[in-house]
Parts: sequence; structure tokens; C-alpha cells
Amino acid sequence: MSDSCALTRRRFIAGTTAAGVLTMMEHLRAGAASPRPNILWIVSEDNNPYLGCYGDKVARTPVIDALAARGVLFENCFSTAPVCAPSRFTLISGMYATCCGPANHMRAQGRIPAFLRGFPAYLRDAGYYCTNNSKTDYNAPINMKDTWDESSRQAHWRNRPGGKPFFAVFNHEVTHESRVFPAARSGQKPLDRTTDPASVRLPAYHPDTPEFRADRAHYYDQMARLDEQVGRLLAALKEDGLAEDTIVFYYSDNGGVLPRSKRFPYDSGTHVPLIIYFPEKFRHLAPAAPGSRIDWPVNFVDFAPTVLNLAGVPIPQYMQGRPFAGPGAAPRDYSFSFRDRMDERYDMIRTVRDRRYRYLRNYMPHLPWGQYVSYMFQQQSVKVWHRLYKEGKLSGPQKTFWEEKPAEELYDLQTDPDEVNNLAGSAQHQEILQRMRAALRRHLVEVRDNGFIPEGSDLEGYDASRNERDYPVEAVIDAAEMASRRDPANLPKLVELLDHANECMRWWGALGCVMLRQKAAPAAAALLRRLDDSSGSVQVAAAEALCWTEHEQKGVAALAKLATEHPKPRVRLQAMNALDHIGDKARLALPAIEKACKDTDNYVVRAAKTTAALLKGQEPAAE
Repeated sequence: MSDSCALTRRRFIAGTTAAGVLTMMEHLRAGAASPRPNILWIVSEDNNPYLGCYGDKVARTPVIDALAARGVLFENCFSTAPVCAPSRFTLISGMYATCCGPANHMRAQGRIPAFLRGFPAYLRDAGYYCTNNSKTDYNAPINMKDTWDESSRQAHWRNRPGGKPFFAVFNHEVTHESRVFPAARSGQKPLDRTTDPASVRLPAYHPDTPEFRADRAHYYDQMARLDEQVGRLLAALKEDGLAEDTIVFYYSDNGGVLPRSKRFPYDSGTHVPLIIYFPEKFRHLAPAAPGSRIDWPVNFVDFAPTVLNLAGVPIPQYMQGRPFAGPGAAPRDYSFSFRDRMDERYDMIRTVRDRRYRYLRNYMPHLPWGQYVSYMFQQQSVKVWHRLYKEGKLSGPQKTFWEEKPAEELYDLQTDPDEVNNLAGSAQHQEILQRMRAALRRHLVEVRDNGFIPEGSDLEGYDASRNERDYPVEAVIDAAEMASRRDPANLPKLVELLDHANECMRWWGALGCVMLRQKAAPAAAALLRRLDDSSGSVQVAAAEALCWTEHEQKGVAALAKLATEHPKPRVRLQAMNALDHIGDKARLALPAIEKACKDTDNYVVRAAKTTAALLKGQEPAAE
């Protein structure tokens, strides 16, 4: 059974059984007889381990480095997604966002099962005072009153009733992506020392320009500011006489934030720092001695079970992670992450990481990595990078970021930390490729990954996607894998999928034709039938595929209508993305695109404005 299985035998199990109730009572009695730790989460936003304790020689982070020297440092901790909201879903729930669609997409409301609670609710049931200061962004209708005693800018352990143990979260925005944007830099209090742009290392996929060096240097300055804020919080803990009663976590909510990091599920987008300090009286709960470094993978899905485990609270049966500290803690072999829609742009990538290798499966390889996400393009280095590409001044990995993807990627992080040398085709690495591919496949099936369902479908969500009749997950994954191979020899099978009774199968059949472009022309008759499909998403994919056949005008007209008239906003967004994908062919739909610029959905508006600007020969406005 793989690491992602919720029913692992190597952790506490709690449910509605009599045994579960007895276990809960035993833990509560034990908690009453012995001290229970306070638990403090210090969370930063959008940063990789730009820290001295992780070997970064440019970093100025003495407070966090000192915490690592006294605590346990995890070298391979990964967020489940390279962006905040889907990852924060996992942090609050102990479940993968991909099992509760559309929580796997950025800024969505996951369809969660009735039994799911924000995990601090279990701590509160056991007598803990739980506070959040103050970001939520959970991508699901989590019951906030059940989850937190207080969630606000004023939330603090200091507000707890006397004698109660606490679980407190403090979120620090100083390293957020927006702090690199030009508007955020003006008026900022200067540091005693700033980072020299000449001192920073640029990864192999970045062009060496003044803008890239300036953005990276500025981000090191933001990390220095973060370190000061962490120092003030730890000083407050000591001032209150709580430092030796509190287990302290420091971590980031996802990787980032420089180009090809946040939003992209490489190490640059998912590798986060994790440091945990265990005071002496709770050192028996630590997975290793003070000053140790642990190299086995840790994933955000493990955080909720770990906190419950440290507090002596049974772990609900539905949680899909495992504790990495406290009684019964066990290492995992793999960490799983994903990417789906990021703001207004769709993509679908699944990835697995072990201690050394990362494998990625691109299910929409016809899309470039570097799609135009308007928020991302507020960063100066992103704009420069894109301009250099359009001017034909890039080569190698600096160029490929703006181009189509392979179906599979494999990287050796030991020899290739920038993940630019794809080993998927290497004869010497086929055994590793097959092992990682199989591990990812097992995970996708076990969590019944909702990313293979078009966003907006009634099949999304924990309960709906567990109906094997409506969502035959293995067959759908098979269809997606075939479609994304982009092999013209599979066109007859794709045509068969177009007439399948299941919406997901028809969708992947149509997407497979999209990915083949002109080579899917023999499927035109079957695609035309799908313009009247009961699924708006299937209609969009079929219309886009037709834009590469002799029925181009019918395809464009169908997309124009779907982008402006379909009642589901995510279908309208899918249609706008399709119009962007077909480039100059979309000129016929320019009036509809301009109409969509006034849509009620912000993401539809962003996508429409970008496409309209490009069709008019203008530079899109980043926002």
C-alpha cells in the first residue's frame, strides 16, 4: 500500500467505533495526567529555503538558523501544490485537494464530505485553545467557528483562558509574491544592509539580466525582514514564559516566488523549509536529536496528523497523511504534488518526489509552461523573460519554458538541482522512471484524483467522485494518458471515446484531438457531434479541436458562444482559454472576446483582456 493511503497501519486510527472512543478517552486521561505541548506554527509565504541553515550563503537569517540549530531540520519537505489555496486546503484538512474537486484548482470551493472538519477542531475538543492570525484561503467551505477559537489579525495565544494549552498559527506575508512587484517596493523601510545583485545565483533556466538579479536580491532582503519578524514572535513566546512549553514549527506555504517557481510543481515551486523545535520536556516526541537533519520526504498532507499526534489526539480515519513526529511516527518514501488551474490559466501536471528524483506527468503537454497569467506578469523579471523569448534571444532551458512540454519528465536533484536535464528518455534511468511512474499512478487511483474531471462538472467532489459507475477512475486515467501521448496512431481510439457514455471519457477524447491539432482532422465528423454535448467542457474541447480542421469557422463560432453565453463560469473560462490557444484564428471571435471582458467572473475577464490585447497587437495589462 502506498504512502498516500489513508488507512496505514503505522499511525493512530480514530473513528466512530467503540475502540476509537476508548482510544480518545485514554489520550484525554493521559493529557490530564501529564503536560501537553503548546504548538506554534510560524508560516511564511511563497518561499523556498532561502536560509543559511539550508546552505544558502547569500541568506541573512540568523534567527531561523538558530532555531534549526536547536531543532530538527527537514531537508525534503514539499507542499502539495505550488500555490497557496490548494496547499492550504491540505494543511487544514489532512487530505489531498485532488480528492475534493474543485479544491485542486486555484481559488475554488472544494466539495467536501460532511465528516470533514478543520483539524484544529479536534484539538479544541481535547481542550486546546486554537487561533489563526490570520490567513485562511482554504479553498473549501471549512466551518471556521468549529475550527478556530479566533481567526483574525488580533488572534493570539495571549487571549486564551488561563491554563489552556494552545495551537497558534501566525502567517507572515512579507515574502509573498506581491512584495517583489514594483508597487510594493516604494516606501518600504530600508534595511541596514541590502543584498548585492551580483552575489545571487541564477538558476540555469533564467536569463542573466539586471531585472532577474534585482528581483532575486530584493527577495533575499524580504527573507531578512521575515527573519526579524520571526525573531519578534519567538521573543514574545519567551517573554510570556512559554518557550520551554511550546513546540515550534517554521515552514512556508509553498515554494517560490521567482519565475518558474510558484505555480510550477518542480522543487522550485514545492520545496519548502520545515524546521521544528522541541523543548527539552517534549524532546521524546521529536523524530531526531536537536540539530539533526532529516532527508526523507515530508508532505503537507502529513502536517495535520502530526500535530494531532504531538497533542495526543487520535487521528481521524479519513486523513490521508501520516505523522512524522510523535509516537508511531514513520517516514514515507514519496511526496506527491500537483498543478491544475492557476488563476485564469488551465494546465494539469502530477508529480512524485523521493529523496533524490522527481517525476512529472504532463497531461496537457500542448500547453507551454509559461502561459500568460496576468498576476504573475506583474513581476518585472517575468516580463523581461517573455520579451527576450519573443525577440528570439533565448536558447536551452531559458527558451523551453515558453514552449510545449513533453509528456514525462524525470530529474536527478542530486546532480541537477535546477531540473533542466530531463532523464525520461535516458536508457540508464528507465528503472527509476518506471518505479516513479508506478508510484504516481497508485496515488492517483487511491485518492480518486478529481483533476481528470473537467472543472465545473457535477462529478467533482469527494462524494460524487467515489461513485465508480459515474467516475471509473482507472479507465479515465488510461484515457488521459493515451490522449496526452499525442500519438496520431491513437486517433481511432480517441474517436471511440468521443461517443462514450461518460463525460470524462468524452472530454479526454476531445482533448486528445486538441493535442493532435491538424493530425486530428479525420475525427472532424465525431467532433462536430460533440458541439451539442450535454457537457459544456466537452463542447469547448471539441470546438477547439475543430479549429485545426476544415471546420475552423464552426469551431471558433462555438467557442465564442460558449465564452459569452454558457451559464457556468468555468466553462466560459475554458472557452476563453481555448480562444487564446488558437492564436490568430480567434480574430473571428474578437467581438465576443471584447464582450467577455465585461463578464461577471474575474478570471474570465482576465483571460478575455489578454486575448483581446494580443489580437489587437497590444501588450496585455498585468493585474
